[in-house]
Amino acid sequence: MKIDISAKNLQKTYTGKTPTFALKGVDFNISSGEFLAIMGKSGSGKSTLLHQLALLDTPTAGELIVDEVDTANLSDQEKTTFRLQRLGYIFQEYALIFELNALENVLLPAFALNGYYQNNKDKAREMLAKVGLSERANHRPNELSGGEQQRVAIARALINSPKILFADEPTANLDTATSKEVLSLFRKLNKELGQTIVLVTHEPENRQYVDRIIWLKDGLLEKIEIVNHE
Repeated sequence: MKIDISAKNLQKTYTGKTPTFALKGVDFNISSGEFLAIMGKSGSGKSTLLHQLALLDTPTAGELIVDEVDTANLSDQEKTTFRLQRLGYIFQEYALIFELNALENVLLPAFALNGYYQNNKDKAREMLAKVGLSERANHRPNELSGGEQQRVAIARALINSPKILFADEPTANLDTATSKEVLSLFRKLNKELGQTIVLVTHEPENRQYVDRIIWLKDGLLEKIEIVNHE
C-alpha cells in the first residue's frame, strides 16, 4: 500500500530560556486512504505533531516524507505551493471570512492556487453539495450554525482535491450531536473518496470513526492502536 506520510525520528524543540521538547523522536507511517487519529492528554504533543506533518511548522530534526516528497528540500515558496496543491486544513475555530458567503469562502484556496474565480465556481458548488450545504451557498458565516460553518470549512479544504486532509480538534466548539455529524462526514469522505485524513482529537469516543490511533505521551509515541469496527 502506498505511504502518504513517513516520519522518522521527528523532533520539535521550542527554544527559549528553558527549551521545550515538544516532540522527542517519533516514527510512523500513514497509508494512502487511511483515517488516522492522533490522541493523548493535553500537552502530549498532538497539535505540534500535526503542524509538522501538515507543513505548518518545521521540525527541529528528523525526516518527513509527504506524498513521496522529502519536505526538508522544499523552500518556503515551494511549501506554500505544496500545501495548496496537496494538503487541506480544518481547524476548530472554522477560520471563515465573515464578509464572504459560503461559496466565496470555499473558493479561496482555489483562487490562491490558480487565480481563476469563475472557473472554480462549479467545483465550489460541488464541494458544498458533498457536505450537504447546497442551499446555503449564499449565506454568510453569521447566518450559519457552528456545524454548518465547520462543514463550509471542510468544503473549503476539499476544493483543490488534496491528497491529505488535516483536522485539528475540528469538533471542539460543537455540541455532541453536531460533532457526530461532522465526524460521520469525515468517515463518509474517507470511505467514498478514499480521502486520507489525519485527525487530532482529545475525545476517546471519536476512536469509533478512525482506522488507527497514534497515542502520544510527553512528546513520544506511546502506542499505535488499530481500531476494530466489527
